[in-house]
Amino acid sequence: MTTDPDPRVLTATSADGSRLHIEVYGSEGAPAIVLIHGWTCSTLFWAAQIDDLAADHRVIVYDQRGHGRSPAVGRDGYTTDALADDLEAVLGATLAPGEKAVLAGHSMGGMTLMAASARPAFREHAAAALLCSTGSSSLVAESRVVPMRPGRVRTRLTRLILGARAPLGPVTPVSKRILRYGTMGPGTAPDRVDACARIVHACPRAVRVAWSHVLGELDLDAGVGELRVPTAVVTGTADRLTPSVLARRLADALPDCVGLTELTGMGHMTPVEAPEAVTAVIRGLADDHLRAGAGKTQHADKESAV
Repeated sequence: MTTDPDPRVLTATSADGSRLHIEVYGSEGAPAIVLIHGWTCSTLFWAAQIDDLAADHRVIVYDQRGHGRSPAVGRDGYTTDALADDLEAVLGATLAPGEKAVLAGHSMGGMTLMAASARPAFREHAAAALLCSTGSSSLVAESRVVPMRPGRVRTRLTRLILGARAPLGPVTPVSKRILRYGTMGPGTAPDRVDACARIVHACPRAVRVAWSHVLGELDLDAGVGELRVPTAVVTGTADRLTPSVLARRLADALPDCVGLTELTGMGHMTPVEAPEAVTAVIRGLADDHLRAGAGKTQHADKESAV
């Protein structure tokens, strides 16, 4: 099985007409894995996972609305329901009827899985799931970005920081230090900090702020209970944005949790900080829950290449 040197580029149209940029790597007919990035990121966030997994899987990535090459939407278009709508559109555009895939979401990508867990397309296509560096509720109250004791003051300051309207500006040594403090472990390699900074700084300010309000009021606890497929949880022990306490709550609440992996010293950007470990979890889910060659007789792209 050979890996395509360049992705097949598709588009999907969500329920409200929003267009979503999709990239498909790997061989036609290979078992499918769908990777869903988080807040302020893009398909570029999954570079390490794509490089590894596309050797023997069909890896599907897409830009969440307003991120990367998926256009921004109106102010009312940023909701958890929209996240679920978009995932349904992507699954419909890339998977054949009844075809199963492993679905892995980081941060807001994990929240996408929780938001979509009761949707027909999710039930039809999900073989297993990964919730990576994420939470279902209480994000602002549990965040440790502000180095204070938990309480109303810390929660209020955290909300102000995460929803700040100030532009991030160019990537500089100072901005990289700030990003590493907030989102990555203290020992993260400089090249990985730089890669994350370039991705995050490319997110439009209005999109960043709009999604911050959604995350600030997040309550997807009911969606966790609807995640009835085998689901793994990954967290970094130095994650300040979605601390490990949120991952442990997910593991306790999931109907079929197949493992909680705590990555010592890693921050919020675990797929970039510890790519081998995160990829191994995804690969393990695929090995355990996807039948080899399952897509060979089923798969047909449903959208025209751009």
